[in-house]
Amino acid sequence: MVLKIYQVDAFADAPFRGNPAAVIPLEDWIDESLMQQIAMENNLSETAFIVKEDEGYGIRWFTPEYEIDLCGHATLASSYVIKNFLEPPIQDIHFSTQKAGPLKASTKDGVYTLDFPARMPEPCEAPKGLLESLGILTAVEVMRSRDYFVVLPNEEAVRNAEPDYTIMKELDTIGVIITAKGHEADVVSRCFYPGAGIPEDPVTGSAHCNIVPYWAEKLGKTSLFCQQLSARHGDLECRLEGDRVLMSGTCVLFMQGEILLNHL
Repeated sequence: MVLKIYQVDAFADAPFRGNPAAVIPLEDWIDESLMQQIAMENNLSETAFIVKEDEGYGIRWFTPEYEIDLCGHATLASSYVIKNFLEPPIQDIHFSTQKAGPLKASTKDGVYTLDFPARMPEPCEAPKGLLESLGILTAVEVMRSRDYFVVLPNEEAVRNAEPDYTIMKELDTIGVIITAKGHEADVVSRCFYPGAGIPEDPVTGSAHCNIVPYWAEKLGKTSLFCQQLSARHGDLECRLEGDRVLMSGTCVLFMQGEILLNHL
C-alpha cells in the first residue's frame, strides 16, 4: 500500500508559521488502527484523512494519541490539498464528519474560509487543578464547551501563562483555551492539549468555535480579527453568522511525498 501525503502549514503565509497538518487522501477508508498509527508516526498535532464521496469529502482527524471530533487547521489544510492537487476547479468543498455534522470550506484568490458550528461555552466551576495548571491564581471567567475556556484579564496574561502540562493532563477534558481581549487584534488566545499529545497547539480552528461566539457577544460585533499567540503564531479572520463560525486564512505547502506500507 502506498499513500500520498501532504504536509501543509495552515493559517500561515510562510513556512514554519501557522499550524502544520498532514493530509492523506484515500480511495476508501482504511482501518482505524492504521490511521492512528500513521498519525502517531507523523507526530503532528493532527493528521487528516479524506475520502471522495458523491457530494464532497468525508474527513477524519487524528492526533498522535486518538481521533478527535473536530479540527479546523487540518480541514483548512485539506481544503488546500483538494483545491491544488485533487480538484483544481472546485470553489466550495463540502465535508461530512462522524461527530461534528456537515462542514464547508470555500476558496477564493488563495484564501480558504471554513464554515464551522458555533459552540458557545457555558459557565462552570473551575475544577481542581485548572488554574494551577496555568500558573494563575484567578481568572475573569471559567467556562466549558469541549475544552475548558478560561478568560484572562488582558493580552499580557495570555502571553505570560506558563502551563504545567503534568497537572493539565489530569483534567477531565481534551484541552484548555485561554483568551483575552487583544491590543492589535480583537481577541488573542492560546490552546493546550497535552492529553492528546499536543502540549501547545500553534493555531486551533476548533477553539475559535468557542472564542468567536463568546467575544462576539462581549464586544458587540460579529467580525473579529483573532490571533493565537503561540511561538509559530496564527492570524484568523473570523465572523459569526447565526449558529456558524466562519474562519479564513491562507496555507503554505511544506512537503509532499508517499507513505510506503508495502510490508503490511
